[in-house]
Amino acid sequence: MRELAILGTASQVPTRHRNHNGYLLRWDDEVILFDPGEGTQRQMLMAGLAVTPIKRICITHFHGDHSLGLPGILQRISLDKVPHPVAVHYPAEGQEFYDRLRHATSYWDNADIVASPVSGASFATETSAGRLTALPLWHSLPTYGYRLDEPEARRMVPGLLAEHGIAGPAVGELQRAGRLGDVTLDQVSTVRPGQSFAFIMDTGLCDNVYALAANVDMLVIESTFLTEDAEMARLVGHLTAAQAARVARESGVRTLVLTHFSQRYQDPQRYLDEAKAEFGGTIVLAEDLTRIPLPPRREAR
Repeated sequence: MRELAILGTASQVPTRHRNHNGYLLRWDDEVILFDPGEGTQRQMLMAGLAVTPIKRICITHFHGDHSLGLPGILQRISLDKVPHPVAVHYPAEGQEFYDRLRHATSYWDNADIVASPVSGASFATETSAGRLTALPLWHSLPTYGYRLDEPEARRMVPGLLAEHGIAGPAVGELQRAGRLGDVTLDQVSTVRPGQSFAFIMDTGLCDNVYALAANVDMLVIESTFLTEDAEMARLVGHLTAAQAARVARESGVRTLVLTHFSQRYQDPQRYLDEAKAEFGGTIVLAEDLTRIPLPPRREAR
């Protein structure tokens, strides 16, 4: 199963209908929690999601609406005796904030929480789903965006295998070696493109926004402001819905998920209208406690 569960979509101030940020990416057996804001533990309960499958937590930056839920999540991981290590990625420059949140209160800390700070011009680590990359963004304090890339694979074509008389254990041998006698792997298989996902929160426009978004299947991106407040967005390091949609269009994104909405706008349709004027692909206006499947895999080649 590959889907994004939306736990919260508000920006600095939660509303009656929008919790602080929180996003759970389920990618087969790799489950990643992004930016657990205040109330994330309860939102997971409301969404019918457990903490046990979580393999890693990614924090873009240490503003409260993106990180105040971390203590509760870590304590719940300990309470539920999650049996595997859980990595936590966060900006290294915010180590003091991580340390405070990691032990914000007294509790029986018996979980294997692995601090894995990100720093520099680029950070990457391998996961069971593929390579997780973090790149710095432009905001009022150190902030990173994340991208997950599944590697390409090859899909064996039964008809082509039969044409070359290859069956049984010989198929596995061909896959491992890349050749079996005069038959190469390319002759009996097609490339299965990997899927990709990007997560971009609080930032103004910068090169790394485009680098993270390039050709992804799903882009989750902040759209705090509308164009009427574009100057304010620029000054505080945020995006408008129109800017986020232009990023998606120019980057070849397939599914655009808009989130991180300011409480100053009462009609969410305005975000969607602005985005549709810039991007003709699939646009989802994120709503709390909904789930968004990754789009189908691109055609094999």
